[in-house]
Amino acid sequence: MTIDELRAALLPAILAEVPFGGLNAEAVAAGARHLGISDADIARAFPGGVRDIIDYWNAEADAAMAAGLAQAVDMKVRQRVTLAVRLRLMHLARHREAVRRTFSVLALPGNQLLAGRILYRTVDEIWHACGDRSADFNFYTKRGLLAAVYSATVMVWLDDDSDGFTDTWDFLDRRIVDVMKIPQAVSSLKDLPRRLLTPGLRRRPARS
Repeated sequence: MTIDELRAALLPAILAEVPFGGLNAEAVAAGARHLGISDADIARAFPGGVRDIIDYWNAEADAAMAAGLAQAVDMKVRQRVTLAVRLRLMHLARHREAVRRTFSVLALPGNQLLAGRILYRTVDEIWHACGDRSADFNFYTKRGLLAAVYSATVMVWLDDDSDGFTDTWDFLDRRIVDVMKIPQAVSSLKDLPRRLLTPGLRRRPARS
């Protein structure tokens, strides 16, 4: 098997074991054992162990989200961003407990850099899939705002027992409004000096 084939086979088998004892070496070994995959092949697929598995899983979820979003047409940017978040969470829904356990791993000392890199990659992929090609200050503003919204939405989703995750989607809809408004406000502020110097817009001194 190629490395890609090994990873694709191992990931769901490992995730199925995570709810019983967490995302650790034991879960990896148990998942591989069910598939008859050797320790050598585990090391070949994920040389960095659990950290590599988390990184691969999140990249796979990003790719699935982008593929699903590519099928959506004639949507406004706000709708596309909202749909992107929903698609990603729905892709992860069958392994929701594994997502919860993954956060426990990422919270460990030494894993914060990995956690930040994964989150940035996700929000960057969402904006890119939504057609964003900004290269100015808005590039960072949009990603920072979406990172906060996405993280908060995941926390709501993990504990959401409403039918079809309706509580999560309602929360997301409210937060996405903020994401779409603030970059516009930032853009307006950046343009303020030019507008203040435009003839006719400057305030004239009051007559005495």
